[in-house]
Amino acid sequence: MKKLLLTLLLGLACSLNAQARELKIVVATNFQGTLQTLAKLFEEQTGHNITISGVSAGPAYAQIVNGAPYDVWFSADVKNPETLDLKDGLALPGSRFDYAVGVLVLWSAKPGFVDERGEILKQDSRWRHIAVSNPDIAPYGFAGHQVLQKLGVLEKFKTEQRIVQPNSVGQVYSQTASGAADLGFVALAQVIQKDGSIPGSHWLPPADAYKPIVQQALIVKSTQERALAEEFMAWIKGPEATRIIKAAGYTIPGK
Repeated sequence: MKKLLLTLLLGLACSLNAQARELKIVVATNFQGTLQTLAKLFEEQTGHNITISGVSAGPAYAQIVNGAPYDVWFSADVKNPETLDLKDGLALPGSRFDYAVGVLVLWSAKPGFVDERGEILKQDSRWRHIAVSNPDIAPYGFAGHQVLQKLGVLEKFKTEQRIVQPNSVGQVYSQTASGAADLGFVALAQVIQKDGSIPGSHWLPPADAYKPIVQQALIVKSTQERALAEEFMAWIKGPEATRIIKAAGYTIPGK
């Protein structure tokens, strides 16, 4: 009897393992933490597995074009997913959509350092370096440069070599958190806590100071997990995932 029961349990385990599938997702570094939360919940609800790779928009596009085996892409911009879809034809038709709009924040790990109006940017004797990701490949870096341009300090900071320019907003956060840069332009989602508080000090630039950071996702056309990818994307658009994305520091497109 015990032998029969063990055989049945082993058979059930094998059956469950056979049904579990794996989804490979590449995601913009600003959304990586939020996606990890979402993925864990989806895995608990479905029994499927999700593997996440954090890569900024430009390099992620290049990797997919060169055949990287991703199933789904959550980018931090519109341009790269749109190009992959409309020009390269490498997105599953009809799968591309806006999943979030990012919020830019000037942040310092030092309490009381950044004021609520961003006047610190006009008091450059108080700091040495500001971290802003590469505007050519990182949407949050492009937005940060727009803010500095509108304030009339961008060229001055460039001339004085005060801008530290890593490739991703994730690297900006690391450098600012460690104190290597006195302040930096990061995504609100990177610094906001579960209770809504933000450690250190910060300034939220007005929405009209930079172009909206619309973030798009799509299913890669070559995916071998189309059904699972479509199931996950439908879930991401649902109310449960939407609440998590909003709480993480993003606005929801069209809402």
